[in-house]
Amino acid sequence: MSGHSKWASIKHKKAATDAKKGKEFTKAAAMITIAAKQGGGDAKMNFALRLAIDKAKSVNMPAANIERSIKKGTGELGGAAPEELLYEGYAQAGVAVLVEALTDNRNRTGPEVRAAFSKHGGTMAETGAVAFQFDRKGQIYLNAREQKLLPDDIEMVIIDSGAEDFDFSDGVYTITTRVVDMQRVREALEAADIKVDDGELVYIAKNEVKVTDEVVAAKIMKLIDSIEDIEDVTEVHANFDIPEEILEKL
Repeated sequence: MSGHSKWASIKHKKAATDAKKGKEFTKAAAMITIAAKQGGGDAKMNFALRLAIDKAKSVNMPAANIERSIKKGTGELGGAAPEELLYEGYAQAGVAVLVEALTDNRNRTGPEVRAAFSKHGGTMAETGAVAFQFDRKGQIYLNAREQKLLPDDIEMVIIDSGAEDFDFSDGVYTITTRVVDMQRVREALEAADIKVDDGELVYIAKNEVKVTDEVVAAKIMKLIDSIEDIEDVTEVHANFDIPEEILEKL
């Protein structure tokens, strides 16, 4: 497993107990609103909305907040829905960074992202300069300790479901799918009585940059942490491969 996959697994397990609940609620609400705006307010017909609602529930967002976010997206409450933005840049060692954001004011968000890059030794890039280094994929997460099936049986279901790949680390399966296959794979898992912990759309690097210098790795993680702390930022993706022992220290 690459360092980046390990980092993703660590982030996933921390998400449900993140101390910054206010920001988690803000992100979840914005994602629901966007999904409802693009595909309608029925989660049974809008898989992106279902994913956003699941994410909101994972951070214990109240049902009333979820419903209000859906109505905002469908226009029932009026007001402008946030827009999706993608920022591109580089961290130390030439590591490519993609930043997903949802904002109602791009004149606020853009400068905040640029300032985070600049403060921590990174640089912003022109549109398209970095994105081509990543593929858009679906990822589904399972906590193996919460399943009725044995690991060998779980893995057979994953393989038969049509998933592209999977990793297993610290008791968590990270299953990768094509975007168009994500709903079908998830439904196949659930039909086999496998509990799905979470799911999301991500950007996965086509090629990774190996970083073995602990000082450089620390600078990269500080840059990413700084970007993630921006209120309008929803996800940060990077193509580093940092050894697990260094990530654990950081």
